[in-house]
Amino acid sequence: MSVFRSILALLVLGLASPVLAEPIGFFQLSDTRYNPSVPAPEDRFGFGVGERPVRHDQMVSYLTEIAQGSDRITVETIGYTHEHRPILFFVVTSPENQSRIEDIRAAHLAQLDPAAAAGNGPAIVWLNYGVHGAEPSGMDAAIPMLYHLAAAEGAEIEQTLRDSVVLITAVFNPDGHNRRASLVEMFGSDIAVTDPAHAQHNWPSARTNHYWFDLNRQWLLQTQPESQAWLTQWHHWKPQVSADFHEMGTDATFYFHPGEPRRLNPLIPGRARELTRNIAQHHIGFLDQEARLYTTEEGFDNFYVGKGSTYPQVNGSLGILFEIGSARGGLIESNHGLVSHGDNVRTQFRTGLTTIAGALAQRREIAAYQRQFFADAAASAGRDRTRGYVFSAEGDPARLNLFLDLLDRHDVTVHALARDLRADGRTYRAGEAYIVPMQQRQYVMIRALFDRVTSFEENVFYDVSGWTLPLAYDLEYSALTGNLSAQSLGEVARPGNIAFSAPPVSSYGYVLRWSDYYAPRALYRLLDADIRVRIATETAMIMTHEGLIEFGPGTAFIPLVGQDVSAADIHDLAGRIAAEDGVPVYSATTGSTPGDTPDLGDRNGFRPVERPEILLLFDDGISLYDAGEVWHQLDHRMQIPVTLRRKSELAGLDWSRYTHLVVVGGNNTGFAGADLERIRDWIRDDGGVLIASRQAAQMAQRAFFDLDEDADDAAAETGEPVRRDYAAMPVDDAEHVIGGAIFAGDLDTSHPIGFGYSDRFIAVHRNTEFVLDRPEDDPFAVVVEYAADPLLSGYASQRRRDEIAGTPAVIAQRLGRGSVVMFADNPNFRATFRGPEKMFLNAVFFGGLINRPRGDY
Repeated sequence: MSVFRSILALLVLGLASPVLAEPIGFFQLSDTRYNPSVPAPEDRFGFGVGERPVRHDQMVSYLTEIAQGSDRITVETIGYTHEHRPILFFVVTSPENQSRIEDIRAAHLAQLDPAAAAGNGPAIVWLNYGVHGAEPSGMDAAIPMLYHLAAAEGAEIEQTLRDSVVLITAVFNPDGHNRRASLVEMFGSDIAVTDPAHAQHNWPSARTNHYWFDLNRQWLLQTQPESQAWLTQWHHWKPQVSADFHEMGTDATFYFHPGEPRRLNPLIPGRARELTRNIAQHHIGFLDQEARLYTTEEGFDNFYVGKGSTYPQVNGSLGILFEIGSARGGLIESNHGLVSHGDNVRTQFRTGLTTIAGALAQRREIAAYQRQFFADAAASAGRDRTRGYVFSAEGDPARLNLFLDLLDRHDVTVHALARDLRADGRTYRAGEAYIVPMQQRQYVMIRALFDRVTSFEENVFYDVSGWTLPLAYDLEYSALTGNLSAQSLGEVARPGNIAFSAPPVSSYGYVLRWSDYYAPRALYRLLDADIRVRIATETAMIMTHEGLIEFGPGTAFIPLVGQDVSAADIHDLAGRIAAEDGVPVYSATTGSTPGDTPDLGDRNGFRPVERPEILLLFDDGISLYDAGEVWHQLDHRMQIPVTLRRKSELAGLDWSRYTHLVVVGGNNTGFAGADLERIRDWIRDDGGVLIASRQAAQMAQRAFFDLDEDADDAAAETGEPVRRDYAAMPVDDAEHVIGGAIFAGDLDTSHPIGFGYSDRFIAVHRNTEFVLDRPEDDPFAVVVEYAADPLLSGYASQRRRDEIAGTPAVIAQRLGRGSVVMFADNPNFRATFRGPEKMFLNAVFFGGLINRPRGDY
């Protein structure tokens, strides 16, 4: 019998600590009485926590029952997931505090104003449970936590509840957790299988939400309903301490903050580390008492502000990350013995209690720190040379509204621009632009959103290094260095629904511009209704019901002649597009255009497009995150159906059904020989359009354009061998990485992939190190070229900057009857880079409009 099987036998016989599941007594504190009228989990589930996965619906039912039966707890549903599962939010405190909970919250927020008197209210502690569905102990810990807070009796718990308000979200990622529970149950066995290779221990897709987004990167970006729900509550309370519970690799032990001291975002005060370290002493006391292995202050950093443990720290709170070695399916072998899910849940639960205890032990110090954070922010804003930011989005009110919504979610105050303003050689017009003043409570958050950072103390990053969100949203924006005039600040702006009135009935046809964010959704609605649409390939002056208007390339013209759909139905759909998609629709009054612009019947100036039928590949080495971002962009935002198919399952596919194939990056974007030949034939002979990003773009160049795989390999350097200390490896290895940075590109707005843009400047996200080769026989193929000095924000070594400068960022080439569009990086990155997203959608709709050069170049 193996050592692991011997240990397992002893544990099952009860001769050692329990490993699978115990009644609630396993989680109860030995020196605490519990109210027997509060139902235990096993009374409702039929099994103990840790014995088998707790489904989300079971958890919702049980925790709601506890809350409704307790005068200490209130519960509300704060949002729903893509799969329409509820997200529950619990407020836990003493019955006396519950009776005046709104007064407590209002007083807490009021004392954050440096001009107001300091408060002396309860500590406000937030517990994040279950942001990653594949990390179940972080979610299941909410069960014993809420049971304990409801059922524990005695002077200690009553004092804790009087002195604190505990805010619990259960759970952050219901869809991912439900996927995990189903997969674990699918491969469950009567006898626990501890072999890490067992299928029950492997379900990476459960980490993410429905569209495969990592929700722990959503605190900043706010594109998913789960994060939008919880961040609303976070700012509703602005807690003083936020704890975030996770799992890591099975062979790891237990980690807690403070994080890596050398990688601290400069916007986070050093005092935050001191207070967090003091709280950590409470974790250490518990863990030492039980002789558990743990580590702190290493490996995990606090640089990227979009994570659950770092975002609070640029908003005046203390953020604490917990990471425990995962038990995966429930009980698994590790290099330090057997790891059980039930035991992990207990550890996460108990360190949740030590977080509350640590917060209460320095309650006044933490309250003073939070208050000082905002006082220092006000003082810094007063000294800052930048007094505010002005921004606009020419020709795209929907994209502008999306950015307003983002700022609103981060509690940033925005004003409408009341009068025209000149900055950076650009005129920002009243009614079309907005101002963010720096002098406001969220000064630090504004810095996190708007700053361009390109120099770093250390170039090792747990996540991306550059997040300048006005660049990501492709906004025109400028820093304002003079005093802001009160006359420039209009009313406080709020996001709203963008809707336009229906155009008047036309006797000729309708026009919609391509610069609007949801124009692709509108175009697909037209094509899906079997309405013929013609796309402008150059600027056209069109006479409309609002007079003569200049429309750019990409403009959609819907003629009334030659349609199989009635004019009345076309007008009805045009009205719904204006109202529902926020895309203005114009009535054309004549087909004649003035000057040199093409008439609406010009066969080259206005070309027909077909409805796209899209095949998106995933799995088998393709990045699930990248594929999910494409799926979300097309399906959720643009309402375009997408066929999802595993890359390894292409045999027998009816390729004639599809017009577009999307292949994203990953560690294996290559195809088997037969599949590669079929894709080449589909592009060359059937006119298919391949859209490839990151490593898949490099693969496409090699596979379809006869490039030598080793052509760009650097020659071996000569000279003396280099010897470096092993301890320097992490930093030296990272010297020439690109830490998720933002680069500047020059966009050919006359190219079909560049239709709908107002200027040639484009900001693109980049975290790959290779470069695409410039096509030698097609000088028109480079849609975007990196600037000579390309880095806008984030980290990239000078070597990488030099290598990337002037190289293609986006290439679009004909291949036979079809086209291949190649993105050096991910245009849909985390559903946030609104500029490159439009290029991706242009590839979907206009990939067939790309012409092949005829000259000898």
